[in-house]
Amino acid sequence: MAFSTFPSVSKCSSIGREKDTVVADMDGTLLIGRSSFPYFALVAFEAGGILRLLFFVLASPIAALLYYFISESAGIQVLIFAAMAGMKVSSIESVARAVLPKFYADDVHPETWRVFSSCGKRCVLTANPRVMVEPFLKEFLGADVVLGTEIRTFKGRATGLVSRPGILVGNKKAEALLNTFGDERPNVGLGDRQTDAPFMALCKEGYIVPPKSDVKSVSTDKLPKPIIFHDGRLVQKPTPLIALLTILWIPVGFPLACLRIAAGSLLPMQMVYYAFWALGVRVIIKGNPTPKLTKSNPDPNTSGVLFICSHRTLLDPIFLSAALGRPIPAVTYSVSRLSEIISPIKTVRLSRDRATDAAMIKKLLQEGDLAICPEGTTCREPFLLRFSALFAELTDELVPVAMVNRMSMFHGTTARGWKGMDPFYFFMNPSPAYEVTFLNKLPKELTCGSGNKSSHDVANYIQRVIASTLSYECTGFTRKDKYRALAGNDGVVVEKAHVAKANKVMGC
Repeated sequence: MAFSTFPSVSKCSSIGREKDTVVADMDGTLLIGRSSFPYFALVAFEAGGILRLLFFVLASPIAALLYYFISESAGIQVLIFAAMAGMKVSSIESVARAVLPKFYADDVHPETWRVFSSCGKRCVLTANPRVMVEPFLKEFLGADVVLGTEIRTFKGRATGLVSRPGILVGNKKAEALLNTFGDERPNVGLGDRQTDAPFMALCKEGYIVPPKSDVKSVSTDKLPKPIIFHDGRLVQKPTPLIALLTILWIPVGFPLACLRIAAGSLLPMQMVYYAFWALGVRVIIKGNPTPKLTKSNPDPNTSGVLFICSHRTLLDPIFLSAALGRPIPAVTYSVSRLSEIISPIKTVRLSRDRATDAAMIKKLLQEGDLAICPEGTTCREPFLLRFSALFAELTDELVPVAMVNRMSMFHGTTARGWKGMDPFYFFMNPSPAYEVTFLNKLPKELTCGSGNKSSHDVANYIQRVIASTLSYECTGFTRKDKYRALAGNDGVVVEKAHVAKANKVMGC
Protein backbone atom coordinates (compact mmCIF):
# COMPACT_ATOMS: atom_id res chain seq x y z
CA MET A 1 0.00 0.00 0.00
CA ALA A 2 1.32 3.48 -0.88
CA PHE A 3 2.18 5.56 2.15
CA SER A 4 0.10 8.51 0.94
CA THR A 5 -3.08 6.43 0.99
CA PHE A 6 -3.07 6.08 4.77
CA PRO A 7 -5.39 8.56 6.54
CA SER A 8 -4.19 10.99 9.20
CA VAL A 9 -4.09 9.85 12.83
CA SER A 10 -6.58 12.59 13.66
CA LYS A 11 -9.21 10.48 11.87
CA CYS A 12 -8.55 7.45 14.04
CA SER A 13 -11.19 6.79 16.68
CA SER A 14 -9.97 6.12 20.23
CA ILE A 15 -13.30 4.92 21.58
CA GLY A 16 -13.94 1.26 22.35
CA ARG A 17 -10.40 0.05 21.67
CA GLU A 18 -9.78 -1.63 25.04
CA LYS A 19 -9.30 -5.01 23.34
CA ASP A 20 -7.37 -3.69 20.32
CA THR A 21 -3.63 -3.96 19.65
CA VAL A 22 -1.72 -0.88 18.48
CA VAL A 23 1.76 -0.81 16.92
CA ALA A 24 3.51 2.58 16.74
CA ASP A 25 6.80 3.89 15.45
CA MET A 26 8.71 6.09 17.88
CA ASP A 27 10.53 9.14 16.43
CA GLY A 28 8.04 11.39 14.65
CA THR A 29 5.12 9.18 15.66
CA LEU A 30 4.94 8.48 19.37
CA LEU A 31 7.32 11.42 19.86
CA ILE A 32 6.89 14.79 18.17
CA GLY A 33 10.57 15.06 17.22
CA ARG A 34 11.54 13.13 14.10
CA SER A 35 15.25 12.97 14.94
CA SER A 36 16.88 10.66 17.47
CA PHE A 37 20.07 12.79 17.54
CA PRO A 38 19.34 14.39 20.97
CA TYR A 39 18.85 11.03 22.69
CA PHE A 40 22.02 9.51 21.24
CA ALA A 41 23.81 12.72 22.28
CA LEU A 42 22.52 12.24 25.85
CA VAL A 43 23.87 8.68 25.91
CA ALA A 44 27.22 9.92 24.54
CA PHE A 45 27.58 12.68 27.15
CA GLU A 46 26.06 11.06 30.23
CA ALA A 47 27.79 7.71 29.77
CA GLY A 48 30.95 8.82 27.96
CA GLY A 49 31.64 12.43 28.91
CA ILE A 50 32.41 15.57 26.94
CA LEU A 51 35.01 13.97 24.65
CA ARG A 52 32.54 11.28 23.58
CA LEU A 53 29.96 13.99 22.90
CA LEU A 54 32.52 15.83 20.78
CA PHE A 55 33.22 12.66 18.78
CA PHE A 56 29.49 12.11 18.34
CA VAL A 57 28.89 15.66 17.11
CA LEU A 58 31.79 15.40 14.64
CA ALA A 59 30.39 12.12 13.29
CA SER A 60 26.80 13.36 12.97
CA PRO A 61 27.25 15.14 9.58
CA ILE A 62 28.40 11.82 8.12
CA ALA A 63 25.34 10.15 9.62
CA ALA A 64 23.07 12.85 8.13
CA LEU A 65 24.56 12.45 4.64
CA LEU A 66 24.11 8.69 4.76
CA TYR A 67 20.60 8.93 6.22
CA TYR A 68 19.17 11.39 3.69
CA PHE A 69 21.07 10.50 0.51
CA ILE A 70 22.13 6.85 0.72
CA SER A 71 20.49 4.68 3.37
CA GLU A 72 18.40 5.40 6.45
CA SER A 73 19.81 2.36 8.22
CA ALA A 74 23.41 3.36 7.43
CA GLY A 75 22.90 6.80 9.00
CA ILE A 76 21.44 5.27 12.15
CA GLN A 77 24.32 2.77 12.32
CA VAL A 78 26.81 5.67 12.38
CA LEU A 79 24.89 7.31 15.25
CA ILE A 80 24.89 4.05 17.22
CA PHE A 81 28.62 3.53 16.67
CA ALA A 82 29.55 7.13 17.54
CA ALA A 83 27.44 7.17 20.70
CA MET A 84 27.97 3.66 22.07
CA ALA A 85 31.11 1.94 20.75
CA GLY A 86 33.25 0.78 23.68
CA MET A 87 30.78 1.80 26.38
CA LYS A 88 29.70 -0.51 29.17
CA VAL A 89 26.23 -1.85 28.49
CA SER A 90 25.41 -1.22 32.16
CA SER A 91 26.22 2.48 31.66
CA ILE A 92 23.92 2.68 28.63
CA GLU A 93 21.16 0.94 30.59
CA SER A 94 21.67 3.35 33.48
CA VAL A 95 21.28 6.38 31.20
CA ALA A 96 18.20 4.80 29.61
CA ARG A 97 16.64 4.26 33.02
CA ALA A 98 17.60 7.50 34.79
CA VAL A 99 18.20 10.20 32.16
CA LEU A 100 16.28 9.60 28.93
CA PRO A 101 12.71 9.24 30.35
CA LYS A 102 12.57 12.92 31.33
CA PHE A 103 13.41 14.05 27.79
CA TYR A 104 11.20 11.47 26.09
CA ALA A 105 8.25 12.36 28.36
CA ASP A 106 8.50 16.02 27.36
CA ASP A 107 8.02 15.13 23.68
CA VAL A 108 5.04 12.73 23.54
CA HIS A 109 2.75 13.42 20.55
CA PRO A 110 -0.83 14.21 21.69
CA GLU A 111 -2.70 12.62 18.76
CA THR A 112 -0.60 9.46 18.80
CA TRP A 113 -0.93 9.20 22.57
CA ARG A 114 -4.70 9.56 22.32
CA VAL A 115 -4.87 6.45 20.14
CA PHE A 116 -1.96 4.56 21.72
CA SER A 117 -3.27 4.93 25.28
CA SER A 118 -6.80 3.85 24.32
CA CYS A 119 -5.69 0.39 23.15
CA GLY A 120 -5.49 -2.60 25.47
CA LYS A 121 -2.22 -3.99 24.05
CA ARG A 122 0.54 -1.58 23.07
CA CYS A 123 3.60 -2.30 20.94
CA VAL A 124 6.35 0.06 19.84
CA LEU A 125 8.40 -0.73 16.74
CA THR A 126 11.49 1.47 16.38
CA ALA A 127 14.88 1.69 14.69
CA ASN A 128 16.37 2.97 17.96
CA PRO A 129 18.35 0.49 20.07
CA ARG A 130 15.95 -1.36 22.32
CA VAL A 131 18.27 -0.88 25.29
CA MET A 132 17.80 2.90 24.96
CA VAL A 133 14.04 3.10 24.73
CA GLU A 134 12.57 0.11 26.55
CA PRO A 135 12.70 1.47 30.15
CA PHE A 136 10.76 4.61 29.22
CA LEU A 137 8.24 2.92 26.96
CA LYS A 138 7.36 0.15 29.40
CA GLU A 139 7.51 2.04 32.69
CA PHE A 140 6.10 5.44 31.70
CA LEU A 141 3.92 4.75 28.63
CA GLY A 142 2.70 1.27 29.53
CA ALA A 143 4.02 -0.47 26.39
CA ASP A 144 3.66 -4.25 26.50
CA VAL A 145 6.09 -5.06 23.69
CA VAL A 146 9.13 -3.08 22.49
CA LEU A 147 10.74 -4.14 19.22
CA GLY A 148 13.96 -2.25 18.53
CA THR A 149 17.41 -2.63 17.09
CA GLU A 150 19.61 -4.98 19.12
CA ILE A 151 23.20 -3.86 19.70
CA ARG A 152 26.16 -6.24 19.70
CA THR A 153 28.17 -6.59 22.89
CA PHE A 154 31.53 -8.08 23.86
CA LYS A 155 32.48 -8.73 27.49
CA GLY A 156 29.82 -6.33 28.75
CA ARG A 157 30.64 -3.51 26.33
CA ALA A 158 28.86 -2.30 23.21
CA THR A 159 30.84 -2.84 20.01
CA GLY A 160 28.99 -0.09 18.14
CA LEU A 161 27.59 -2.67 15.70
CA VAL A 162 24.12 -4.21 15.62
CA SER A 163 22.88 -7.78 15.73
CA ARG A 164 20.78 -9.50 13.08
CA PRO A 165 18.51 -8.59 11.44
CA GLY A 166 20.17 -5.15 11.62
CA ILE A 167 18.61 -1.70 11.93
CA LEU A 168 14.83 -2.00 12.03
CA VAL A 169 13.73 0.15 9.09
CA GLY A 170 11.45 -0.55 6.11
CA ASN A 171 10.82 -4.23 5.45
CA LYS A 172 12.79 -5.24 8.55
CA LYS A 173 10.12 -3.60 10.69
CA ALA A 174 7.50 -5.64 8.90
CA GLU A 175 9.52 -8.83 9.45
CA ALA A 176 9.91 -8.06 13.17
CA LEU A 177 6.16 -7.50 13.40
CA LEU A 178 5.40 -10.82 11.68
CA ASN A 179 7.86 -12.68 13.91
CA THR A 180 6.16 -11.28 17.00
CA PHE A 181 2.49 -11.43 16.09
CA GLY A 182 2.45 -14.19 13.46
CA ASP A 183 -0.91 -14.48 11.73
CA GLU A 184 -2.57 -12.24 14.31
CA ARG A 185 -2.79 -8.85 12.63
CA PRO A 186 -2.60 -5.83 14.99
CA ASN A 187 -5.62 -3.56 14.84
CA VAL A 188 -3.85 -0.20 14.45
CA GLY A 189 -0.51 0.77 12.92
CA LEU A 190 0.90 4.28 13.39
CA GLY A 191 3.85 5.70 11.44
CA ASP A 192 5.21 8.96 10.10
CA ARG A 193 7.41 8.18 7.07
CA GLN A 194 7.62 6.12 3.92
CA THR A 195 9.73 3.39 5.53
CA ASP A 196 6.91 2.73 8.02
CA ALA A 197 4.48 1.71 5.24
CA PRO A 198 5.50 -2.01 5.18
CA PHE A 199 4.59 -2.66 8.82
CA MET A 200 1.52 -0.38 8.68
CA ALA A 201 0.20 -2.43 5.74
CA LEU A 202 0.22 -5.53 7.96
CA CYS A 203 -2.20 -3.89 10.41
CA LYS A 204 -5.96 -3.82 9.98
CA GLU A 205 -5.90 -0.01 10.10
CA GLY A 206 -2.99 2.28 9.31
CA TYR A 207 -2.66 5.97 10.11
CA ILE A 208 -0.05 8.64 9.30
CA VAL A 209 1.22 11.08 11.92
CA PRO A 210 1.94 14.17 9.78
CA PRO A 211 4.86 16.42 10.80
CA LYS A 212 3.65 19.67 12.34
CA SER A 213 5.78 22.37 13.91
CA ASP A 214 3.05 23.73 16.19
CA VAL A 215 2.16 20.52 18.03
CA LYS A 216 2.20 20.82 21.82
CA SER A 217 3.40 17.75 23.67
CA VAL A 218 1.26 15.83 26.13
CA SER A 219 1.42 17.20 29.66
CA THR A 220 3.50 14.80 31.75
CA ASP A 221 0.78 14.62 34.41
CA LYS A 222 -1.45 12.90 31.82
CA LEU A 223 1.03 10.04 31.35
CA PRO A 224 0.51 6.80 33.30
CA LYS A 225 3.41 7.59 35.61
CA PRO A 226 4.80 11.06 36.45
CA ILE A 227 8.50 11.86 36.18
CA ILE A 228 9.49 12.66 39.77
CA PHE A 229 13.09 11.47 39.76
CA HIS A 230 15.56 11.87 36.92
CA ASP A 231 19.31 12.14 36.61
CA GLY A 232 21.91 13.47 34.19
CA ARG A 233 23.83 16.71 33.95
CA LEU A 234 22.22 18.40 30.92
CA VAL A 235 19.22 20.65 31.50
CA GLN A 236 18.17 21.10 27.87
CA LYS A 237 17.62 18.48 25.21
CA PRO A 238 20.90 18.47 23.23
CA THR A 239 19.85 19.37 19.71
CA PRO A 240 22.83 19.74 17.33
CA LEU A 241 23.11 23.44 18.19
CA ILE A 242 22.76 22.93 21.96
CA ALA A 243 25.29 20.07 21.88
CA LEU A 244 27.79 22.25 20.01
CA LEU A 245 27.28 25.19 22.40
CA THR A 246 27.75 22.86 25.39
CA ILE A 247 31.08 21.62 23.99
CA LEU A 248 32.25 25.18 23.33
CA TRP A 249 31.09 26.48 26.73
CA ILE A 250 32.74 23.90 29.02
CA PRO A 251 36.33 25.20 28.49
CA VAL A 252 35.01 28.63 29.50
CA GLY A 253 32.54 27.50 32.12
CA PHE A 254 34.88 25.34 34.19
CA PRO A 255 37.40 28.14 34.99
CA LEU A 256 34.44 30.43 35.71
CA ALA A 257 33.03 27.82 38.10
CA CYS A 258 36.39 27.57 39.87
CA LEU A 259 36.45 31.37 40.27
CA ARG A 260 32.94 31.43 41.69
CA ILE A 261 33.70 28.59 44.10
CA ALA A 262 36.90 30.33 45.21
CA ALA A 263 34.97 33.54 45.87
CA GLY A 264 32.42 31.67 47.98
CA SER A 265 35.07 29.74 49.90
CA LEU A 266 37.67 32.45 50.56
CA LEU A 267 35.70 35.67 51.03
CA PRO A 268 33.95 36.56 54.30
CA MET A 269 30.32 35.46 54.17
CA GLN A 270 29.16 39.08 54.39
CA MET A 271 30.78 39.66 50.98
CA VAL A 272 29.76 36.43 49.25
CA TYR A 273 26.32 37.73 48.25
CA TYR A 274 27.88 40.70 46.39
CA ALA A 275 30.70 38.60 44.94
CA PHE A 276 28.20 36.13 43.52
CA TRP A 277 26.23 38.92 41.86
CA ALA A 278 29.45 40.36 40.39
CA LEU A 279 30.31 36.93 38.95
CA GLY A 280 26.88 36.37 37.42
CA VAL A 281 25.33 34.24 40.17
CA ARG A 282 21.96 35.68 41.15
CA VAL A 283 20.85 35.35 44.78
CA ILE A 284 17.24 36.42 45.31
CA ILE A 285 16.10 36.89 48.90
CA LYS A 286 12.44 36.95 49.93
CA GLY A 287 10.82 37.16 53.34
CA ASN A 288 12.45 38.38 56.54
CA PRO A 289 15.82 36.78 57.38
CA THR A 290 16.18 35.76 61.01
CA PRO A 291 18.61 37.98 62.98
CA LYS A 292 21.75 36.45 64.39
CA LEU A 293 21.52 34.74 67.78
CA THR A 294 24.18 36.18 70.08
CA LYS A 295 25.63 33.86 72.72
CA SER A 296 28.72 34.20 74.80
CA ASN A 297 28.72 30.59 75.99
CA PRO A 298 26.77 27.50 74.96
CA ASP A 299 23.70 27.17 77.18
CA PRO A 300 21.95 23.79 77.39
CA ASN A 301 18.66 25.54 78.19
CA THR A 302 18.52 27.68 75.05
CA SER A 303 18.60 26.83 71.39
CA GLY A 304 19.66 28.48 68.20
CA VAL A 305 17.34 28.69 65.22
CA LEU A 306 17.00 25.55 63.12
CA PHE A 307 16.47 26.48 59.46
CA ILE A 308 14.34 23.80 57.73
CA CYS A 309 15.24 23.97 54.03
CA SER A 310 13.75 22.30 51.00
CA HIS A 311 16.56 20.44 49.25
CA ARG A 312 17.52 21.31 45.66
CA THR A 313 21.33 20.89 45.67
CA LEU A 314 24.09 20.45 48.24
CA LEU A 315 24.64 24.23 47.93
CA ASP A 316 21.38 25.02 49.75
CA PRO A 317 23.04 25.83 53.13
CA ILE A 318 25.70 27.95 51.39
CA PHE A 319 23.13 30.13 49.64
CA LEU A 320 21.17 30.29 52.89
CA SER A 321 24.35 31.60 54.55
CA ALA A 322 24.93 34.08 51.71
CA ALA A 323 21.38 35.36 52.10
CA LEU A 324 21.84 35.80 55.87
CA GLY A 325 25.33 37.27 55.54
CA ARG A 326 26.78 34.83 58.06
CA PRO A 327 27.93 31.20 57.93
CA ILE A 328 25.27 28.73 59.07
CA PRO A 329 26.58 25.23 59.90
CA ALA A 330 24.70 22.41 58.20
CA VAL A 331 24.10 18.77 59.01
CA THR A 332 24.22 16.45 56.02
CA TYR A 333 23.73 12.77 55.37
CA SER A 334 26.99 12.85 53.46
CA VAL A 335 28.83 14.96 50.94
CA SER A 336 31.95 14.18 48.97
CA ARG A 337 35.30 14.87 50.60
CA LEU A 338 36.06 17.51 47.94
CA SER A 339 32.82 19.34 48.69
CA GLU A 340 33.70 19.38 52.39
CA ILE A 341 37.14 20.83 51.63
CA ILE A 342 35.84 23.70 49.48
CA SER A 343 32.77 24.42 51.61
CA PRO A 344 32.79 27.88 53.24
CA ILE A 345 30.57 26.62 56.09
CA LYS A 346 30.91 23.89 58.67
CA THR A 347 29.29 20.62 57.60
CA VAL A 348 28.59 17.80 60.06
CA ARG A 349 27.72 14.30 58.88
CA LEU A 350 24.76 12.47 60.32
CA SER A 351 25.40 8.88 61.34
CA ARG A 352 21.79 7.68 60.74
CA ASP A 353 21.72 6.48 64.34
CA ARG A 354 18.76 8.36 65.79
CA ALA A 355 20.10 8.85 69.32
CA THR A 356 23.58 9.86 68.15
CA ASP A 357 22.24 12.32 65.56
CA ALA A 358 19.79 13.86 68.03
CA ALA A 359 22.54 14.47 70.59
CA MET A 360 24.82 16.01 67.97
CA ILE A 361 22.13 18.33 66.56
CA LYS A 362 21.20 19.47 70.08
CA LYS A 363 24.83 20.28 70.83
CA LEU A 364 25.16 22.28 67.60
CA LEU A 365 21.98 24.22 68.38
CA GLN A 366 23.37 25.14 71.79
CA GLU A 367 26.26 26.79 69.94
CA GLY A 368 24.07 28.77 67.52
CA ASP A 369 21.91 28.52 64.42
CA LEU A 370 21.87 25.43 62.23
CA ALA A 371 20.55 24.38 58.79
CA ILE A 372 19.04 21.01 57.89
CA CYS A 373 17.36 19.54 54.80
CA PRO A 374 14.96 16.93 56.21
CA GLU A 375 14.16 15.41 52.80
CA GLY A 376 17.55 13.71 52.98
CA THR A 377 18.16 14.00 49.24
CA THR A 378 17.47 16.37 46.37
CA CYS A 379 14.55 16.40 43.94
CA ARG A 380 14.61 18.37 40.67
CA GLU A 381 10.91 18.37 39.88
CA PRO A 382 8.23 20.45 41.68
CA PHE A 383 7.76 17.88 44.43
CA LEU A 384 8.83 17.70 48.06
CA LEU A 385 9.93 14.34 49.42
CA ARG A 386 8.91 13.11 52.86
CA PHE A 387 10.39 15.15 55.72
CA SER A 388 12.23 13.25 58.42
CA ALA A 389 10.61 14.14 61.74
CA LEU A 390 13.71 14.01 63.96
CA PHE A 391 14.41 17.75 63.78
CA ALA A 392 11.01 18.64 65.24
CA GLU A 393 11.82 16.83 68.51
CA LEU A 394 15.00 18.81 69.18
CA THR A 395 13.94 22.46 69.27
CA ASP A 396 10.94 24.76 69.03
CA GLU A 397 12.97 27.44 67.21
CA LEU A 398 12.02 26.39 63.66
CA VAL A 399 12.17 28.60 60.56
CA PRO A 400 11.06 27.04 57.24
CA VAL A 401 13.06 28.15 54.20
CA ALA A 402 11.86 27.54 50.63
CA MET A 403 14.79 27.06 48.24
CA VAL A 404 14.52 27.27 44.45
CA ASN A 405 17.33 27.25 41.91
CA ARG A 406 17.46 27.92 38.18
CA MET A 407 19.97 26.48 35.74
CA SER A 408 20.14 26.81 31.97
CA MET A 409 22.78 24.23 30.98
CA PHE A 410 23.83 21.86 33.78
CA HIS A 411 22.18 20.23 36.78
CA GLY A 412 24.10 20.55 40.03
CA THR A 413 23.06 17.13 41.36
CA THR A 414 23.62 13.51 40.42
CA ALA A 415 22.65 10.08 41.73
CA ARG A 416 24.90 8.11 39.36
CA GLY A 417 28.02 10.23 38.92
CA TRP A 418 30.71 11.62 41.24
CA LYS A 419 29.11 14.05 43.64
CA GLY A 420 32.34 15.99 44.04
CA MET A 421 31.54 17.64 40.68
CA ASP A 422 28.09 18.83 41.76
CA PRO A 423 29.11 22.38 42.78
CA PHE A 424 31.29 22.73 39.68
CA TYR A 425 28.45 21.80 37.34
CA PHE A 426 26.07 24.20 39.10
CA PHE A 427 28.51 27.09 38.87
CA MET A 428 29.36 26.24 35.24
CA ASN A 429 25.94 27.53 34.26
CA PRO A 430 26.26 30.93 32.54
CA SER A 431 24.00 32.69 35.05
CA PRO A 432 22.67 30.36 37.75
CA ALA A 433 20.17 31.65 40.28
CA TYR A 434 19.06 30.76 43.78
CA GLU A 435 15.88 32.05 45.35
CA VAL A 436 15.82 31.89 49.15
CA THR A 437 12.42 32.54 50.76
CA PHE A 438 12.35 32.89 54.55
CA LEU A 439 8.94 31.92 55.93
CA ASN A 440 7.48 32.86 59.27
CA LYS A 441 8.94 31.22 62.32
CA LEU A 442 6.79 28.31 63.48
CA PRO A 443 4.39 29.44 66.25
CA LYS A 444 5.07 27.85 69.63
CA GLU A 445 1.62 26.23 69.69
CA LEU A 446 2.55 24.23 66.57
CA THR A 447 5.78 22.80 67.97
CA CYS A 448 6.49 19.62 69.90
CA GLY A 449 7.70 21.24 73.11
CA SER A 450 5.27 24.11 73.73
CA GLY A 451 2.39 22.86 71.60
CA ASN A 452 2.58 19.15 72.47
CA LYS A 453 2.38 18.28 68.77
CA SER A 454 3.84 15.04 67.48
CA SER A 455 7.10 15.33 65.54
CA HIS A 456 5.41 13.85 62.45
CA ASP A 457 2.65 16.46 62.59
CA VAL A 458 5.23 19.25 62.80
CA ALA A 459 7.32 17.83 59.94
CA ASN A 460 4.26 17.35 57.73
CA TYR A 461 3.02 20.86 58.50
CA ILE A 462 6.34 22.44 57.54
CA GLN A 463 6.44 20.33 54.37
CA ARG A 464 2.98 21.62 53.42
CA VAL A 465 3.91 25.24 54.17
CA ILE A 466 7.02 25.10 51.98
CA ALA A 467 5.16 23.24 49.22
CA SER A 468 2.39 25.84 49.25
CA THR A 469 4.93 28.66 48.98
CA LEU A 470 6.65 27.05 46.00
CA SER A 471 3.47 25.64 44.41
CA TYR A 472 5.02 22.19 44.76
CA GLU A 473 3.34 18.89 45.55
CA CYS A 474 4.00 16.96 48.75
CA THR A 475 4.91 13.29 48.38
CA GLY A 476 5.78 10.39 50.67
CA PHE A 477 8.80 9.40 48.63
CA THR A 478 12.18 9.00 50.37
CA ARG A 479 15.82 8.95 49.32
CA LYS A 480 15.59 5.15 49.01
CA ASP A 481 12.86 5.56 46.41
CA LYS A 482 15.04 7.99 44.48
CA TYR A 483 18.15 5.82 44.43
CA ARG A 484 16.19 2.69 43.57
CA ALA A 485 14.67 4.52 40.59
CA LEU A 486 17.88 6.16 39.34
CA ALA A 487 20.79 4.01 40.48
CA GLY A 488 19.24 0.63 41.21
CA ASN A 489 20.31 0.66 44.87
CA ASP A 490 19.29 2.09 48.24
CA GLY A 491 21.91 4.84 48.14
CA VAL A 492 24.10 3.07 50.67
CA VAL A 493 27.71 2.07 50.03
CA VAL A 494 28.83 -1.05 51.87
CA GLU A 495 32.01 -0.42 53.79
CA LYS A 496 35.04 -2.68 53.49
CA ALA A 497 35.73 -5.04 56.39
CA HIS A 498 38.52 -2.97 57.92
CA VAL A 499 36.42 0.21 57.99
CA ALA A 500 33.93 1.09 60.71
CA LYS A 501 30.68 -0.80 60.33
CA ALA A 502 28.47 2.26 60.09
CA ASN A 503 26.92 2.64 56.68
CA LYS A 504 28.27 5.33 54.43
CA VAL A 505 25.60 7.16 52.51
CA MET A 506 25.86 8.33 48.91
CA GLY A 507 25.58 12.06 49.23
CA CYS A 508 22.56 14.28 48.74
